Amino acid sequence: MAAGESRLAPGATPARTPLTAKAAAELVGTAALVAIVVGSGIQATELTRDVGVQLLANSLATVFGLGVLIVLLGPVSGAHFNPAVTLAEWWTTGRRGGAGVTGREVAVYVPAQIVGAIAGAVLANAMFDQPPVTWSTHDRSAGHLLLGEVVATAGLILLIFGLARTDRLRFAPVAVASYIGAAYWFTSSTSFANPAVTVGRAFTDSFAGIAPGSLAAFIAMQLVGAVVGLALVALIFMPGRAAVEQPAP
Repeated sequence: MAAGESRLAPGATPARTPLTAKAAAELVGTAALVAIVVGSGIQATELTRDVGVQLLANSLATVFGLGVLIVLLGPVSGAHFNPAVTLAEWWTTGRRGGAGVTGREVAVYVPAQIVGAIAGAVLANAMFDQPPVTWSTHDRSAGHLLLGEVVATAGLILLIFGLARTDRLRFAPVAVASYIGAAYWFTSSTSFANPAVTVGRAFTDSFAGIAPGSLAAFIAMQLVGAVVGLALVALIFMPGRAAVEQPAP
């Protein structure tokens, strides 16, 4: 879920790394992320009927797991695990020949992320002795939930690309994981903020699931949120205004 320049920091897209390795990192990373989200949700519902405790367990597992995945796989692929992040990086830098992902990488990353997300949900179901594919019946089509996804995704994009603009991507593992953990609680949608993860979570009828009929609207709002996030980055981190001017002595 991070993006940025070439250096051994989460969010980097290192030069000369084979595209196969990058695709594998995105597939495995997204699969692991969804397995963490879905698996911890299933475990939480088996251990307690208190919905608040279930959400707490689910969010904590996601925070710790996501942070570890960004640290581990960031130097390989940039640790996007999210088509919205991949497309935003291509739009801001890659399409103009900058340090971001290229069009060819986008064409590989996004399918890898989606396949990984589905695989992660299937794996989580299997680990808890459930049918590999159990379509979710958890309807999430209400308008306030869709607004929550716009807010969650806009905040994520603002965070990642704001860190990149201010040369602080080294903080991405903690910052991104912390934001997602907080957004579980302050957004009505519990912050999916990720089209690939949203698709994967349709494959599990568990605490973390989303009904297939809710997918299109959720993903559309996530893409709207990405656009809003990039607009906020452009507004807040204008060239020449990122650093605070010091008064003359």
